[in-house]
Amino acid sequence: MRPSQNKIGIVLLLVALCLLPFLSNNYWLDVATLALFYVVLAQGLNVVVGFAGLLDLGYAAFFAVGAYTTGILMTVFHWSFWLTLPVAMLCAAIVGVIVGAPTLRLRSDYLAIVTLGFGEIIRILAINLEITGSASGIYGIPRPSIGGYVLSGQMDFYYLILIVAVLAVLAVRRLGTSRLGRAWMYIREDEDAAEAMGINRIRMKLLAYSIGAVIGSMAGSIFAVKMSAIAPLSFSFTQSIMILLAVVLGGLGSIPGVVLGAVLVIALPELLRSVEDWRYLIFGAALVVMMLFRPQGLWPARYESTKASRSGAKKARKGDDADVSLDVEKYNA
Repeated sequence: MRPSQNKIGIVLLLVALCLLPFLSNNYWLDVATLALFYVVLAQGLNVVVGFAGLLDLGYAAFFAVGAYTTGILMTVFHWSFWLTLPVAMLCAAIVGVIVGAPTLRLRSDYLAIVTLGFGEIIRILAINLEITGSASGIYGIPRPSIGGYVLSGQMDFYYLILIVAVLAVLAVRRLGTSRLGRAWMYIREDEDAAEAMGINRIRMKLLAYSIGAVIGSMAGSIFAVKMSAIAPLSFSFTQSIMILLAVVLGGLGSIPGVVLGAVLVIALPELLRSVEDWRYLIFGAALVVMMLFRPQGLWPARYESTKASRSGAKKARKGDDADVSLDVEKYNA
């Protein structure tokens, strides 16, 4: 697809997303809102897993940090939602540094086990601490307001999370094409070789982990005010697996692939709701078939780079042909 066609497609998609609340019922609007939450979460995990290659099985913990920070500050200290948002992001970044500093020296399976334990620790803390409402959670979280307008309707939160999702996609895309993103990808491919090239792999991995945590906490803060109640059950290990599934299904390190994966993870079980108890079995079987035939994901990042390299090679060949023609003309002259 040409760049101009690609831009037109993105604009049409954004227009369709803006018009969606006027074209669908409340049920599908709620499904679309949940899918956008997963787009934000999956983009955050894409930085950690897709770019830096850190297998994180406890990513829902940062979702919980954002939700509980906003919930506590709004219900106990009566802060405005917009003030709690940067505090939640800062808390998630600090937690990411505290957890990541001693653990990111580990690799592969060992790192996965440690992050799994971290996710469970956050959930157990939420169950046992009094300030988090124990097992029953926090209820009565106020709705945010802009000026005199209170965001209370389903459409309000749809547009709010849509804006955050677009910002998250743009930020992650920018990170992926930056010098920082290239350093993460070198570390993902070969840590020792990256370190030999002068990349501080611990610092780069810690930065990826913290940026992923910040993005996850943003989704958590908005989730808290949308639901007006949060409980430890919403941040279980299953939640982390579903977010990871969205990243793997779409394609590790691929921005459009991760968006597609997040939408499919939410939409497919809903589309199969007519078959009741069989829907998760069918969904699981479809995933197995997909992984057999598309192990790199539905929209892998390598496909994009391959296309880019092909177009670059074509341009190079054209350039070579032009140079050869020019040389022939010079020779004839």
